[in-house]
Amino acid sequence: MSKLTLGSYPHMLGFEQLERLLERSAKSGNEGYPPYNIEQTSDFSYRITLAVAGFAEEDLAITIEDRQLVIRGRQRDDAEGRVFLHRGIAARQFQRMFVLADGVEVGEAVMENGLLHVDLTRSRPETVVQTINIKKG
Repeated sequence: MSKLTLGSYPHMLGFEQLERLLERSAKSGNEGYPPYNIEQTSDFSYRITLAVAGFAEEDLAITIEDRQLVIRGRQRDDAEGRVFLHRGIAARQFQRMFVLADGVEVGEAVMENGLLHVDLTRSRPETVVQTINIKKG
């Protein structure tokens, strides 16, 4: 079986970057921590919600790197001087990445009841009709 690529469609020009983005996102880890939801809140907006119980706002960092939304969490281990009989709540770090399409902008981020909400908006595409003049050769 041969691999189907966007280059297999000669009428689709300039989509090589999309193919690279798909490959990069497929290679990113599929770890399950922290769990998250992605919901479409309107035709042109989305919300990513991560369950980050135990993290404070200062333990989290949200950046955009090369059209990727990167959310990192690193808890401080404040167990010094404490004796745990059982420790089931780990203070572990995480990194979640989401590839953003052109025109998707990150809005605000809000912490609420152990959930981190990140709002995204996609600009409405403009219908552009352009006439190209043909010159004599």
